[in-house]
Amino acid sequence: MRKHQRPAIVLLLVITLALSVVGCAYFNNSDKTKASDWSPNPDWDPKYVQNEPSTPLTTDVLVEQLAPTVVSIISEQITYDRFFRAVPERGAGSGVIIDPQGYIVTNSHVVEDADTLTIVLHDGRAYDAKAWVRDEQTDLAVVEIEPDSELPYSHFLSNSLTALQLLEEVVAVGNALALPGGPTWTKGVVSSLGRSIEVSGGGVLDDLIQTDAAINPGNSGGPLVNMAGQVVGINTAIAADYENIGFAISTDTAIPVINSLVKKGFVSWAWLGVKMLTVTPAIKEQYDLAVDYGALIVEVLSDTPAEKAGLEPDDIIVKFGDVEIRDASQLRAAIRGRMPGDKVIITYIRGDSPPATTEATLAQRPS
Repeated sequence: MRKHQRPAIVLLLVITLALSVVGCAYFNNSDKTKASDWSPNPDWDPKYVQNEPSTPLTTDVLVEQLAPTVVSIISEQITYDRFFRAVPERGAGSGVIIDPQGYIVTNSHVVEDADTLTIVLHDGRAYDAKAWVRDEQTDLAVVEIEPDSELPYSHFLSNSLTALQLLEEVVAVGNALALPGGPTWTKGVVSSLGRSIEVSGGGVLDDLIQTDAAINPGNSGGPLVNMAGQVVGINTAIAADYENIGFAISTDTAIPVINSLVKKGFVSWAWLGVKMLTVTPAIKEQYDLAVDYGALIVEVLSDTPAEKAGLEPDDIIVKFGDVEIRDASQLRAAIRGRMPGDKVIITYIRGDSPPATTEATLAQRPS
């Protein structure tokens, strides 16, 4: 008899981190202001992408070249206490300039709920953000300012997950703890590539770079760079209560998201409508499953492509179109590789029955 108790999704056995993974923005109380709307720029010509690793730089040259492209981001919002009195709240994060006209990349959680953003450049100049746009799925955002002159900008290495090597040296840069006097620089190595983590709110970030370079509150949105000064990731999360475990969004993920945000103002993410967990040999034994691999559906959301396709909790997806699915991160990646409206054949296992198939029409992921 199959056991129908389902594993809690917080286990996230893609990476066994029974820990709190948190974003690295820094907040304290202070004053206020407003927000603004994004204007898509379909004719934007991105100049910030490089396809090959460059020659390593000396430390002093790396700092000299990179420092002017890293900014501090001060977010302000008004909240209300139990007596409906306005309580200003201020947050601090980091960003990296990607365009001489004033586009800046940061984390979505840095700008989330902000009424206003103030961008402070390396030379002390401060600008109110004209607009910002974000993608919660990947925790990325783009902020626009209108500078008085052209800005220096960083270069992103387009394929960091394949270009980087384990134990390769990297440097994390950012507005750690909102300390005065410029950005904080920390050096470390690449600890792992292609990590997946669950963050607060139940979301999952995939294809991350794990590093032991110190990433602290306020570092969110700042660059992780190789020793050539090329951005390989955007610092996004730290493992609370653990040492030397930080994560950055790889440029493999960041570049297409950034381009879509600038040019269209949004990212078209396909959506199946399930919550899932990786099946491992231990999960197979514990829950009496038929196989020890695949993506186990723990919840089917109502009125979604998955529900309409007849998928149910405890089904194990083992193939998505032509892609063999060994774990939940592979299924998420396969879904991300599709467009809303795509029809896809899904192969799944239900109980002890032979594999079955169904067709799902993917939808636009809700915001």
